[in-house]
Amino acid sequence: MPFKQTPSQTIGPFFAYGLTPKQYGYSEIQDIASNKLDTDEALGEKINIEGNVFDGNNEAIDDALIEIWQASSSGHYFGPENMNNSNDNFCGFGRCGTGTDTNRKFSFTTIKPGVIEENQAPHINFIIFMRGLLSHVYTRMYFPDEIQANEHDGLLLNVPEDRRQTLIAKQISSGEDKVYCFNIYMQGPHETVFFDF
Repeated sequence: MPFKQTPSQTIGPFFAYGLTPKQYGYSEIQDIASNKLDTDEALGEKINIEGNVFDGNNEAIDDALIEIWQASSSGHYFGPENMNNSNDNFCGFGRCGTGTDTNRKFSFTTIKPGVIEENQAPHINFIIFMRGLLSHVYTRMYFPDEIQANEHDGLLLNVPEDRRQTLIAKQISSGEDKVYCFNIYMQGPHETVFFDF
């Protein structure tokens, strides 16, 4: 008897409500991280980041999960090796799903990171989980107002010049409520540059 091919299945969607339960209405479950990083106690300039994750049809994805990991304003990542250095009361880790916003946006309230080391411009690391991905993907967000630092960033310089703009956010608001927009394109002509870390 010949066997038919088993239908394919995608992964999820379960990342966002599993990893950000309070955002999805499960108040009895403790969140490990949220989209509001430790900005009340942290030293540095408070900023907001927002954006969408777009699929190959340029449609905003409603079940993506975004994690960010960044240095403090003094350029230190939170961890045991920096406990004696000033971590500026800042953990540097956050999570946000796109499924509870009517416009399918993610948003973070954080602080602007400092320079980690020479030849690294201030940046925020992004990890994206979503349906259909067998493994999460990594990218970085750079700041448009750090032109000189961006010109000397070793990783950014290794990206083809015509693709670098996919890693640089757009500043859409200034002042006390500074907002940067960082859209992530999974496929298509504007596809974001992703890295293997």
